[in-house]
Amino acid sequence: MSCFWFFVVLALGGYLLASWFLLKKPHLLHRRKRMAFYCTHISHRGGCGEKIESTMEAFTHAVKQGTQMLELDCHVTRDGHVVVSHDENLLRQTGHDVTISSLRLQDLPLYKDRLEVTFNAAGHYSHGADRKFLLLEDLFQKFPEIPISIEIKENNNQLIEKISALVQRYRREDITVWASVNSTIISKCRKTNGAMPYSFSMRQGLLLLLLFYSGLLPFVPLGESLLQFYLPRIINRSFIPQKKILRNRLVVTLIEKVTMRKSLFEHLAARGIQVHLFVCNKDEDIRAALDLGATGVMSDYPSRLSRTLSRIKRQE
Repeated sequence: MSCFWFFVVLALGGYLLASWFLLKKPHLLHRRKRMAFYCTHISHRGGCGEKIESTMEAFTHAVKQGTQMLELDCHVTRDGHVVVSHDENLLRQTGHDVTISSLRLQDLPLYKDRLEVTFNAAGHYSHGADRKFLLLEDLFQKFPEIPISIEIKENNNQLIEKISALVQRYRREDITVWASVNSTIISKCRKTNGAMPYSFSMRQGLLLLLLFYSGLLPFVPLGESLLQFYLPRIINRSFIPQKKILRNRLVVTLIEKVTMRKSLFEHLAARGIQVHLFVCNKDEDIRAALDLGATGVMSDYPSRLSRTLSRIKRQE
């Protein structure tokens, strides 16, 4: 029996040593992903803290401030147009309790003249001259070389197929990302257009953590090209979640301890998988995200993000 346990301990020790070694040197087992873009500066909803979210004015402003990637959401109108909008229901954005899918493009209302910034303390608003909803196609035409991350919130075949068709038409499959927290939606996106890079869904993200803590991660191939996740420290400070469980300080602390692992992020980066933490609207949050090993930071304030990144670079 003692001999048996000796070999068990020896095998377990060898496994843990191999796992630790390959976590540091993943190139020994995996070819590094080669992506067409590498983004440190990402603008959430087009930089919705400085201009009205998801408008052409917001995206144009963000690009002028040096953003390297635009993050957005899309929905489809009743007459089949792909519109850039965070919400399907337009009550928050326009004051009208209607859905995009129930309206024709020409009947979409205007955004409010000021919009509260979701990921900031209450009472912070964005303003802008542009209050029109934007077609995804117009954004592709305006910025043909800017990477864009498109989050799909609806399990809608028409929406996914139309986005894929637009991506193909404008030949930007290598710089347009499928993103969704829903693994079923991500699977459908991949089946529709497998040439586009895609991010981790919630389920795949949980599996990633399980692989990391079990020591199996260095041995497992990963198809995803990006990990996009909340910086937990913003929860209940600049972002108040709807779910009551996430308002519990102990729960948020546990989430931060479990998910914000620098060794995990460095391993992913070494494999060519970009790590984007959001939504970082304060200097200290931007610095915290980079200190944790994030390769990119997503913010509602593109000009603030540019200034902070410049200061950090000068200090290095």
